[in-house]
Order: sequence, then structure tokens, then C-alpha cells
Amino acid sequence: MTPNRILVVDDDVSLRRIMKMQLEEAGYQVDLASDGQQAYEMLREQKHQLVISDLNMPTSGGIDLLRRISEDDLQTTLIIITAFGTVETAVRAMKMGAYDYVTKPLDFEALTLVVNRAMERQSLLEEVRNLRLALDQKYGFESIVGRSKALLRVLDQAARVAPHDTTVLIQGETGTGKELLARAIHHNSRRKNKPFITINCGAIPRDLVESELFGYTRGAFTGATMDRAGKIELADNGTLFLDEIGELPLEAQVKLLRVLQQGEISKIGSSHPVKVNVRVIAATHRNLSSMIEDENFREDLYYRLAVVPLHLPPLRERKEDIPELVEHMFRKIRERHGLNSVSLGASVMPHLLAYRWPGNLRELENMIERLLVLAPRDEIGVADLPEEVRKSRPSSSALLLDLPDNGISLEGVERELIVRALERSGGNQTQAARYLDISRRTLAYRMEKHGLAPDPQQAERP
Repeated sequence: MTPNRILVVDDDVSLRRIMKMQLEEAGYQVDLASDGQQAYEMLREQKHQLVISDLNMPTSGGIDLLRRISEDDLQTTLIIITAFGTVETAVRAMKMGAYDYVTKPLDFEALTLVVNRAMERQSLLEEVRNLRLALDQKYGFESIVGRSKALLRVLDQAARVAPHDTTVLIQGETGTGKELLARAIHHNSRRKNKPFITINCGAIPRDLVESELFGYTRGAFTGATMDRAGKIELADNGTLFLDEIGELPLEAQVKLLRVLQQGEISKIGSSHPVKVNVRVIAATHRNLSSMIEDENFREDLYYRLAVVPLHLPPLRERKEDIPELVEHMFRKIRERHGLNSVSLGASVMPHLLAYRWPGNLRELENMIERLLVLAPRDEIGVADLPEEVRKSRPSSSALLLDLPDNGISLEGVERELIVRALERSGGNQTQAARYLDISRRTLAYRMEKHGLAPDPQQAERP
């Protein structure tokens, strides 16, 4: 889009030319149209930040143009030009979305002031749209990296539930991205422009949980010198994300149940309930069913929270996502620290695939950042990996296979592996057998089974 571009629409040729001259002197780029239809076609072809249109024209006037701009969401600001006797119609145009109006005969100094204000408004609108787009990209489901079936299944369920106000319980190990999924659900809901309030139930001292969640009134306890809203009230009309819900004390669980059942809270020190409209998304790494059996979590609260339960798989169950995750994290962290010359050696990936990643995505990201900032050379190798990752022995379980839906030949896969191992070892059977973690005799037998003739010059060389 060319910045500060204005489209002037008027059937008066002389007035159009004068306006073009005046606005160009003020530093704007100006295009001209003779009626609303021509203006509409020009707006479809090229974006203009501002349109100045006469209200009444013989064919297509300003009201019709305004309606079509609104229907097609052309994202421009419109100023109406009107004669004094049709001000009421101009006001109606403003109610339909026009920014302002000016009357004939035109005061070009006043017009320039209105145009400057309209341009400032349009610039702010553009900034808001860009920020919203950035938020959508950051917190949308597409920001969650990975294409494994285990992950896509969860994302599909989350995308379906997002537009509704249904309560969601996200379960998964520490570091699997539960908060990121919760934010994606919020930003794809009807509440996306309302607050997203997070509270970590395990990070609040036990005696402060209720005041943090529900708030308090002045004089409710020593030190309460003023009324204070709790996190639930702050999330009114938006989304409340209760992270580590399994750490919530039983007495607070009773009050949270009331929020879910009746949509109201009771502040500490007040006998008057306050109505709230919040969508609750909870998350935990704990086994809530076991906690219910041990009487550490209320069964009725569990069923209120788990209307739609989502389970985020640990990284060890979606290893086919690791290469893409590593590339994404490596690029992001490298740019953040200005280390664009550092690369990741090809020998590293098999070890990353073999490691179990008990800390999941968080552990992977932290390790990549550590590797980058401590890199002694431009290429990170196996020797630079943490000991526990370096010692993870690459095995067939770390092999990435694209399994077709219509089945696959196990015999064919075995033959292909042997062929590749032999190519890798230059035809040396001893080295190929060592690479495949089988005996040389077993390799010879399987080569014979698959009709693979040995290279006589390479077969016996150690």
C-alpha cells in the first residue's frame, strides 16, 4: 500500500482538480474519480487510506459508495462533502461509518485539518490491525509447531471448541505447551478482544489463593486498605486460565465451583455476590482422577472443568515433530541473539531424536538456547550437546518414516535399510552390520534373502 494516498470523488471536474492541487501541496498523493462506481473500482484495484466523496452525484453517490466500502471491508476512511442543505444526510452517513463531513463551498484550510486528523485515525487503525494480525499469528493454532497425528488430533479438537464458551481442561506433562494452547483457544474465540487472565495456582501461597482469585473489600483483613478485584473479576467477559489447577486448595475449589455453576463470586469481606461472565480454561500435569480418589480434588469440580478434556502429548510421543521444532526454535533464538552464522551439524539430529525429553518443549528450547549462546564454533556438533543427550544412542526408534495410508511392505523397508547402510559404509559389510547393530553373519543372511550381491572388493575389508 502506498502511504498517505487519497481518492477524491466528485462529478465537478474543476473542484476535483482544485482539491487534488491543494492536497498534493499538503504532501498527499491524490487520485481522482468522477462518481461512486468508478471510485469503487479504483478502491478494489489499489488501497487508499482516505476517500473524500461528494454526497450527491448523478449516478452513484457517497452513501452508495460508503455502503459498498463497508460491505467489502475495504479498510479505508471516508469523508463526505455535502451542501449545507443536506447536512442531515451527511450525519446519517457518519452513523453508517463515515469519519466526518465538510460543507460546500469548501474551506481548504479546514479540509486539510480534517484530512490530517482522518489520516492519523487511519494510521492508528492500521497499527491496531497489524498488532491483531501479529497476535493471531503468535497465538493462533498455526503457531503451534508440529504435524504429528497425536498433535493434530488435539489441535482439531481445540479448534472446534474454541468458538464456544465451553469449559476446557488441558492435561499434559510439564513443558508440553498447555498455556500456548489455552491462548490459541482464546484468540480463536468470540472473546478474543477481551482479557486473557492467567493465574498459576501452584505459585500462590496457600493463604493468599482466595484473595488472588476472588478479591477483597477494604477492611476485610489487616492491610486491606482498599477494595481489590480478584483475577476472576479482572477476566470478566474474557477468559480465565487456571494453570496447575491440581494445586488449588480444597476450600478454594468450593468457591471456584460456585463460579462455574452460578457465574458469581464472593469477595473476602463482602456478603454481596458479584456476577461475572468468564470462560474458564484449566490445565494440569497432575492425574486428577487419582487426586479425587485420595480426596485432594473435588469430583464435582473435575466434571465441571472437564467438559472438553484435551491431552497434549509429550514430545517423546511426537518425535516426528522434533526436526521442525528444532528448526523453528533454532531460527527464532539465533535471530534473537544475533548469532546468524551459527548452524546445527547434521550429526546432532539423531541424538535429539533418541533422547526422551522429560522436560518436553521447554527443555528442548532451553537446550537450543544454551547451545547457541555457548557455541565455541560456527557449527554445533555432538560434542557440544549436554551429556544426557549426547549419550542417547540413535536407534531405529529415532528413524523417521512416512507411513502411507494404504500400508507398507516390511520386507521392502528392511531391504532399503540394508542398501542404505551398505552405501553409507562403501559396501563394507562389517561396518554396515555395526551401523545396523546386527552381526555380520545376520547381515550376510539378510542380504542373500533380499538378493543383494556383496561387493567382493569391500565385503571382507575391516
